[in-house]
Amino acid sequence: MELWMDLLFGNAIGLLSVVTVVGAIVIVGFIGVMLAIKSKPKHS
Repeated sequence: MELWMDLLFGNAIGLLSVVTVVGAIVIVGFIGVMLAIKSKPKHS
């Protein structure tokens, strides 16, 4: 836990790297949800 606190609040580079990783995970999750919604079979 001390490592994460040091990364988050120790310097700007650590915070930027954590924000980048979290942002990438959010974007991949959003694209995955969009693909799942688009690939649903249509009831016609």
